[in-house]
Amino acid sequence: MIIAADAVVGDGVVHRPGWVSETDGTIDGVGAGRPPTAPDQEAPGGIVVPGFVDTHVHGGGGASYTDGDAAQVAAAAAFHRSHGTTTTVTSTVSASRGELADIVRRLTPFVRSGASAGIHLEGPWIAHARCGAHAPDRLRDPDPEEIDDLLEIADGAIAMVTLAPELPGALAAVERFVAAGVRVAVGHTDATYDQTREAIARGASVATHLFNAMAPLRHREPGPILALTEDPRVTVELIGDGVHLHPALVADVQRTLGKRRVSLVTDAMVAAGMADGDYMLGSLDVRVRDGVARLTSTDAIAGSTATMDALFARTVRGLLSGPGAATVDDALLAASAMCSTTPARVLGRDDIGLIAVGRRADLVVLDEELQVDHVTAIHANTASGAPIRGSSS
Repeated sequence: MIIAADAVVGDGVVHRPGWVSETDGTIDGVGAGRPPTAPDQEAPGGIVVPGFVDTHVHGGGGASYTDGDAAQVAAAAAFHRSHGTTTTVTSTVSASRGELADIVRRLTPFVRSGASAGIHLEGPWIAHARCGAHAPDRLRDPDPEEIDDLLEIADGAIAMVTLAPELPGALAAVERFVAAGVRVAVGHTDATYDQTREAIARGASVATHLFNAMAPLRHREPGPILALTEDPRVTVELIGDGVHLHPALVADVQRTLGKRRVSLVTDAMVAAGMADGDYMLGSLDVRVRDGVARLTSTDAIAGSTATMDALFARTVRGLLSGPGAATVDDALLAASAMCSTTPARVLGRDDIGLIAVGRRADLVVLDEELQVDHVTAIHANTASGAPIRGSSS
């Protein structure tokens, strides 16, 4: 049992002070004030929030999900867990047909073990003009045979796919993936407004890092952005790291669409948590300077070096300032929803994302500066309930 100055339970509730108890990794009690029995942990100045859920992450701590072996995958997951991410989707980058099949084959056991909440195929079915940090020679149109092969290899382990709906065969691919229980995200796209609306009508329900690597909003052809933001069935990803998007735009989208439609993601790559230097993202060379990752060939932003705890803190501070500033409780609840509750819903998970009886006891304790003090997470491949000391970076 833990008691803290604030317990951001979710669903509009902040207990001050608040306590949470668990048994065998499942929350069995939540309340305000002093707990009924003596707590095991006290965080008199701390804030307890649900474990963060990152649905778009390629690696971190010097390790890669796409290119790494089992040790690297475990290391990347552990790095992000130390920053509060207790549920991680392992994202890939565009690869050749044979490479992609091998990547899916290699990552599937981590989904089975609980180390990953699913595989996110970001490409290769994306637009050349909006490929960003994806190798152009790995891009192609959706092929039904390849899609069926990947679905067979993964056997339910693929959680999400990002594709460009304007490509030949893309709309049929949307329907095929949705029928297989895979969330389809629109991204890396030059699609028109109407093409995007058609993809949504066929089941696409996520916007991959809204604004980044997609046609901009124009007054005569609004393109994908308007179609994605106007439809309440769509959850939009935002990379709120202060690099990919202007903070004022992030805050405006958060206030306009609301916490139930915005999912904060890191899009982190191998250099997250590492020093500036040279790295790889798939087959592409990346240089990190001042914490910003860019392709050495084109200077395009190549993912991020962000962590979810940093996005949470930045979001709270952003919502507390500027036009229509939120109250402290509303800012904490919104940040918790966008870092935990909403992405959990995107994944169709009702065991995580909130602090509630019956949910998994994935808890993050933040200090007064909104930095991670420690994390308690239950995973199939980690010691049950083992607290993980956080990073203050």
